[in-house]
Amino acid sequence: MKLVNTSVKRPVGVIMIVLAILALGVVSMRSLTVDLFPEIELPIAVVATNYEDAAPQEVENLVSRPIESAISSVEGIETIQSQSQSGSSLVVMMFSNGVDMDQALIDVRGKIDQVKSFLPKGAGDPSVLQFSPDQMPVMWVGLTGKDPAALTAITDDQIVPYMERQGGVASVTVEGGKEREIQLILDQAKMRQYGVSAQTLVQSLNNTNQSASAGAVDKGNQDLQIRITGELESVEDIKQTLVQTESGATIHIDDVAKVKDTFKKSNSLTLVNGEPSIVLAVMKKSDGNTVEVATNIKDGMKELEEELPSDVNLNVIIDTSEFIELSISSVVQNIIIGGIISFFVLLVFLKSLRATIVIGLSIPIAVIATFTLMYFTGETLNVLTLGGLALGIGMMVDSSIVILENIFAYRQKGYSVFESATKGASELAPAVIASTTTTLVVFLPIVYVEGIASDLFTPLALAVSFSLIASLVVAVTLVPMLSSKLLSKAMEDKGRRYWFDRFMDRVYSGYRSVLKWVLKHRKTTVAGTFIAIVASLALFPLIGAEFIPSSDQGQIEIRVETEPGSSLEHTSEIVEKTNEKLINYEDVIETSYVSVGGGGFDPTNTSVNTGTYTIQLIPSTDRNKTTTDIVQEIDEDLQAIAGAEITVSAVGGGLGTGNPVQIQLNGPEHEVLADLSKQVVSIISDVEGVYNPASSASKGVPQMTLSINEEKAAAYGLSEQQITGQVQLQFTGQVATQFREDGNEMNVVLMYPEDERSTIGDLKDMKIQSPTGGAIPLETVAQFKEVQGPVTLLRENQQAQMNVTSEVVDRDLASVVDDIKSKLSNLSLPEGYSYEIGGQAQDMAESFRDLSIALIFSIFLVYAVMAVQFENFLFPLIIMFSMPATVVGVMVGLFITGLPLSIPAFIGIIMLAGIVVNNSIVLVDYINILRRKGVDRYEAILEAGPSRLRPILMTTLTTILAMIPLALALGEGAETQQPLAVTIIFGLGISSIFTLLLIPVVYTLLDDLTAKIVRRKK
Repeated sequence: MKLVNTSVKRPVGVIMIVLAILALGVVSMRSLTVDLFPEIELPIAVVATNYEDAAPQEVENLVSRPIESAISSVEGIETIQSQSQSGSSLVVMMFSNGVDMDQALIDVRGKIDQVKSFLPKGAGDPSVLQFSPDQMPVMWVGLTGKDPAALTAITDDQIVPYMERQGGVASVTVEGGKEREIQLILDQAKMRQYGVSAQTLVQSLNNTNQSASAGAVDKGNQDLQIRITGELESVEDIKQTLVQTESGATIHIDDVAKVKDTFKKSNSLTLVNGEPSIVLAVMKKSDGNTVEVATNIKDGMKELEEELPSDVNLNVIIDTSEFIELSISSVVQNIIIGGIISFFVLLVFLKSLRATIVIGLSIPIAVIATFTLMYFTGETLNVLTLGGLALGIGMMVDSSIVILENIFAYRQKGYSVFESATKGASELAPAVIASTTTTLVVFLPIVYVEGIASDLFTPLALAVSFSLIASLVVAVTLVPMLSSKLLSKAMEDKGRRYWFDRFMDRVYSGYRSVLKWVLKHRKTTVAGTFIAIVASLALFPLIGAEFIPSSDQGQIEIRVETEPGSSLEHTSEIVEKTNEKLINYEDVIETSYVSVGGGGFDPTNTSVNTGTYTIQLIPSTDRNKTTTDIVQEIDEDLQAIAGAEITVSAVGGGLGTGNPVQIQLNGPEHEVLADLSKQVVSIISDVEGVYNPASSASKGVPQMTLSINEEKAAAYGLSEQQITGQVQLQFTGQVATQFREDGNEMNVVLMYPEDERSTIGDLKDMKIQSPTGGAIPLETVAQFKEVQGPVTLLRENQQAQMNVTSEVVDRDLASVVDDIKSKLSNLSLPEGYSYEIGGQAQDMAESFRDLSIALIFSIFLVYAVMAVQFENFLFPLIIMFSMPATVVGVMVGLFITGLPLSIPAFIGIIMLAGIVVNNSIVLVDYINILRRKGVDRYEAILEAGPSRLRPILMTTLTTILAMIPLALALGEGAETQQPLAVTIIFGLGISSIFTLLLIPVVYTLLDDLTAKIVRRKK
């Protein structure tokens, strides 16, 4: 081949090109974005609409349904889900993969504009946005100190502005801060004495607190603007605001109200490690680098701490970049270990440090060249792309091994160094190119697979492909060139490693004997292979299946839910009891952050009867138990706490969309679905592996409803609106005006004393002021009734829906889903009602289906590539017989390691389709070379087998041993690649044995069959 000859003749040019690639690769590596997983663009859009004070039924009928109907005709929508709750509507659209989301959002906004005028008057303008996983915070920072007011001021004035200026930060949200408020506590007795109403006070404050422009006057050559200032400048100004009474007298505000400079009553509580704190959630920009953003924030915190008061502490609560850095570090460590193992394998086989270095150069050059290609294709540096490099470490040297082996074969026959390099490389270059191409083409269908499997593993496929392409170029250019310059005396029959030569001689002799036996017993060999494949397939029910293995990220969420309508104080008491229980786990808990009424990880949850813990454990390498084990222990301990429903679960373990198991119940009536969901929870609770089953049906919040009698109210000169306004003023207060001080704006709020607005008695005894000046009891014009308040109503594809969700523990997902389906088959559903299994179980089924199609196409492409290479249909067919034996290795490997079949394992099977044929290609190609030289078929097989055994063993062992660190799941985040590595190790190992024994048998059988067909035609 011209490329080989050119590289050998012009070594300086080759070296210069290699150095240029290395320099470019180093620069590219420093510029690559670092993240945990590849960026996943979910085809999901959201329409959010407010409808204040409306019940869920009204929101559903007047807002959610019209929006659903309007957007249902948008092209590309697969599913529409809506969530209607008190005061708000959320409509979620899931589009087909491959849809242009920019155009889809334009279409949705157009449809919303058409229906906007039909929404009720109280509804706000719908907002349309695309959902992105990047909307989750990358870091939570806690601020603790003695003075809550000072902490809030420091947060708003110093910390938030400083953090938002850091590189890559999109926004910083604050939870647990105090909002300053000027409260006017009204004295009803004095108000009646002076004859003033709340509205009179509001009018007086607004009249006083305003500025106006009154034109301009001339002053020489200038126009002076006339501005009348009358804004309130201090709390004392508020106290001294003049109020005109009905009798014409003038009083001050503080004559009828107590003025308090205080803080707005909070409906939430935030604790960090048991102490009241302010928590800041840092969001990164959509194109931001998680690790870089976190590093910028932590560096900025060091500067901030120098300016903070001594009693104020600023600490990181949760840092998602830590797990990313640990995961990346562990994968890099595995790459290094794999490279070292490959190096020593080569050293043992080649008996020459120089020869080992020549081949070993393939690894760094291929890795660094891969970084360059990743940079220009926009890929990120994550555990999957680096995992692809770790998987490819052993394969990177395969081509170089085959080329170098053949070069030395010519050298030992007496050819010159130059002739050995050119002839040896040129002779096997086509076979090497074919074997590398077969490995590459299996990834093409993965690129076209849709869904999360493609989003996650296309970058891995690209990383492996880039590294193999680079290693192939090195094998046919750099290796021949270096061989001609450096290896003139290498691998001669002398040295210190004769023990290995003697060992290999025995291996060759043993292999030749076994090869003779299988060639004599061809039918027995084929039958034995068939039996082994069938027996291995029988293991599948014992192996099971799951979506994607969970990574032990060490994050736990505890949800404490008291009875609906519980006060903040009551929920806080239960949280305090929970804190006492968690003291027993101080040795494994790094930080604990609890938000009562604030939502924690779930910003949509703001109920004061709910407390959400976010717990960060110490790294998995520093503890003896997994996150799942700790979750189960904590859950068992917390069940002893009475008065609340407490659930404990791991956070961020998998990559699935939603819960492992999600049973979606559909039908016409929400009430019927709620009852059915409770039955389903009861039924699946008995299934082994089901953990924390829960229904989305929520209890109603207890409410006191007032029905105003309009006729009685009219008799006193009152309207329903006037009565509602007075009740709201008494129990929630009323913002009278805005007060500005030192650039900060705060509300001035009228309210009644706490002891006049706390009990049902206070409500019933409340006096309503009539226009005539009299006061009547509220009971006179209103009826009181205690009812269950609103719940959240769900719909999917314009039909009512209720969801039952569950975690899965100590069992594979597929087996659990099978048992759930078996249990639910006995559930009698009313007419018009149905259920389906969603969540990760649905994702798993869809991904397995897509990957099965990809596997079929990969096998076809491998055959097509070999047919082009051999210019023959028979020899590729012979080589393809190495694939079925792969099943034996895959099933046995997963069974021995106790891993279920998963998406990574399936990707490994697809990769094997391109890898396992490489050894067969080298073997069959060499048999054909010998036969073209006139060697008898039987002798050609007996010579080619042992002759190619050495490079086959070297390529197989380097690939297998380099993946052992990944297969052992060493370090953080390695669980994702473990099934992939195990699949390739066992699949390639077992398949190589069958290749060395079965392929020669199949070769003779098909060759005989071809000869018979040819004779018949003649």
